Amino acid sequence: MALMTTGNTSRADANRRRILDVALAELLRDPDASMDQIARAAGVVRRTVYGHFPSREALISTLVDGAVQALTEADAGSRAGVADPAEAVARSVLAIWAIADRYRLLVALAQRTVTVQGIRDRLAPLRENKIQVLQRGLDTGVFTSPLPAPALAYVHEQLLFAVMEAVNDGLVTVREAGRSATVTVLTAAGVPAAAAARLVAELDGESQPAGES
Repeated sequence: MALMTTGNTSRADANRRRILDVALAELLRDPDASMDQIARAAGVVRRTVYGHFPSREALISTLVDGAVQALTEADAGSRAGVADPAEAVARSVLAIWAIADRYRLLVALAQRTVTVQGIRDRLAPLRENKIQVLQRGLDTGVFTSPLPAPALAYVHEQLLFAVMEAVNDGLVTVREAGRSATVTVLTAAGVPAAAAARLVAELDGESQPAGES
């Protein structure tokens, strides 16, 4: 009986993961995708989807929470052990762009099911980490801005949303956007454009396999 229960749980977990993966893809394609659409794309009946998520809002909330968690982990991991504030900010933005689909989900849903305020609330811990890095940069003169660190963090956050919205509209590729957004974030904090471009090129080059640019 225990083995059977474990097997059922494993299948349920696998179904749940598949539904979330498919829902992410479907909502990126069509932010208004219905539960029926998601069920069909996942190859399950609608009842199975509702068995895991009692409503479309619950499904989307789970996806948004997962996206924010992934972004927070990417940010923290990229900055670990990095003392220079400019490098820390650059590594953070590049790491976030490496999981850009999750960021695109937040942008796609911001004007629809999930309110902008709801997303801002979820991003609060990530923003607080950014404020600390920005404040360190302002204190040491690495960054120069007429804005205090908390306000500058909001500017950076909205800049990233805006650039990813441009990606969603087909104005720029994800790859190009990652580099450009990182340089723009640094220059918004007062780093000279040439220095920002050099830093981003150096860091972005570290993440590419030999022979790839």
